[in-house]
Amino acid sequence: MPLGPGQRVLAVADDLSGAAETAAALLSRTTRTRVLLDPRTDTPAPAGTTTVFDLDSRQLSAADAAARITTALTGLAPDTVVCKKVDSLLRGNLAAEIAALAATGRGVLLAPALPAERRTVRDGVLHTDGVPLHTGDAWRAETAAPPRSVAEALGVPVALLGLQAVRGPGHHPRTALREALATGLPVVADAETDADLDALLAATLDIDPRVVLAGSAGLALALGRTLGDGPPAPLPPPGPAARPLLVVVGTAEPVAAEQVRRLVADGAALYALDHAPSHPGPALPPLRPGVTVLTPRQDGPPDPAAARSIARHLARTAAALLDTAPGPADLVLTGGETAR
Repeated sequence: MPLGPGQRVLAVADDLSGAAETAAALLSRTTRTRVLLDPRTDTPAPAGTTTVFDLDSRQLSAADAAARITTALTGLAPDTVVCKKVDSLLRGNLAAEIAALAATGRGVLLAPALPAERRTVRDGVLHTDGVPLHTGDAWRAETAAPPRSVAEALGVPVALLGLQAVRGPGHHPRTALREALATGLPVVADAETDADLDALLAATLDIDPRVVLAGSAGLALALGRTLGDGPPAPLPPPGPAARPLLVVVGTAEPVAAEQVRRLVADGAALYALDHAPSHPGPALPPLRPGVTVLTPRQDGPPDPAAARSIARHLARTAAALLDTAPGPADLVLTGGETAR
């Protein structure tokens, strides 16, 4: 069921990169999309508005993360579609946040598959590149062991909607989903393709648009495809690089390291910072037109406990660099802690 141009959508994410990713997925020609850093500063959203909150809850206690979910959902217009961006590797305060969403009485559909990144769910088990999450190394930067299933990540009983039900003929997906929601349990859905996620979304909106849509960017993209009359018009081609561009990379993900390597190979200047300098580092040369990359020095495996101090160090250094620019400079941020 396509959503009309006046539809209100509220999405919540646990970090700023997730919020930005979700906002991009939900962008349409007929929907105003905004990203906010604090639900308490929001004003009632007019019709046709998509609001995305960064709850900044990834590093909070489970109780505090749940409280921020509750705050964000307080006072919603009854016709608001609610979308919860979850990490496609099931990291963060997933159990507490899904429990808080379930407590609203709306019902919860959890479909964390992200087909574009080869992250799929079969029989309630998350797979990365065809390998079950708990047997791979995708959680190498985490202090806890990865869950063996989505249900284990939630720590509560769930109603499982398998691929056979998702891909069933006619009204079979709707019937199966309606029965699963009637249990009152969070519904965990299998999906391997974007078509699976589209089918899940269509069934959910047809049964009850108040059901919370919890998923990765894959489900957000499926929702975005139902908003307005299609994707936004293409952006104009970029102009010449006439002013400095500072790229601040705070994430330890291997794909980001490879992107840094390619930028440097293409001529970008690189500043690699020590994580916790005991004394002020050397003076940095002023920013010049062209690309400059600022990133922590990678001398070993990442330390999750140091994420916030690293982000603060990067922020202070980025501010100092921007102050040296001869005029306006552009800024690219990657890594949720760093971006916020």
